[in-house]
Amino acid sequence: DPSGGSMPIDDEDLPALTLLLSPERLGALQALTGDIRTAIALHQETLRLGAMLMNVIASIEIALRNAICENLARHFGTAGWLLQPPQPFQWRESERNKIAAALDSARRSEYAKLSQAGKHALDALAFPRGRPAKLSHLARARREHIAVSDGKVVAELTLYIWKRLCGPDYEHSLWRPTLKRIFPHKKLKRSEVADHLENLYQVRNRLAHHEPVLYGRFEQAVAAIRFVVTHLGADPPSAETPLARLIADDLAALEARAAKLHATLASFRRPGEQPGRPE
Repeated sequence: DPSGGSMPIDDEDLPALTLLLSPERLGALQALTGDIRTAIALHQETLRLGAMLMNVIASIEIALRNAICENLARHFGTAGWLLQPPQPFQWRESERNKIAAALDSARRSEYAKLSQAGKHALDALAFPRGRPAKLSHLARARREHIAVSDGKVVAELTLYIWKRLCGPDYEHSLWRPTLKRIFPHKKLKRSEVADHLENLYQVRNRLAHHEPVLYGRFEQAVAAIRFVVTHLGADPPSAETPLARLIADDLAALEARAAKLHATLASFRRPGEQPGRPE
């Protein structure tokens, strides 16, 4: 059952669904199966698989960011290290821009919660000489005076920044002095960590854009997940870390569902035919 147990697709819905999901998006699956109904059902199953995979990656991302932030807080030894790290350390431009955008996003969230009276109360800070009669950036000027915690800024950052901090640009300034401690196994190289985090980042981006993650991409994603959960905070690496145990059931269900979907896709191929890649 390629539909994964969902409601059957009515004949009258097929033309509309084909347009809504797009013939281009369904093209590879339709070419493989020879049937638009089956192609749509398999498309929906790839989305369900992607949702399960995103759920597991979310646990990895949360754990990774908290481990990194706790490590850097100890390393820098000062409050506000994210927005104003102590000299001589400096963020690279890429990270500086991402942090600034996260700060503004956190402030936007807080600003949206304020009453009109609360927003007007910010005018005294934003415009100590009186609010100008015409101001096109009133909300932004007010937001800049909203204090938000580092934790709220961190919550606005994405996996991009955490994988960057394990990349070559921070080898000497962060990895060797401190971040290596969150992946403490002595034989582990920074490049191994960076490669697996890059794979997770690329997969996460595909999932965020509702693209399928199958075959080799799926295998790389699972390999990266297993790498992180067995190495994060573990020396020697172990398949029984707290994080590994946390996601064990979800990961097993994910792999079982992927195996079923891949088998279904394979059933449409002729003997000896190379695997199709509906990606």
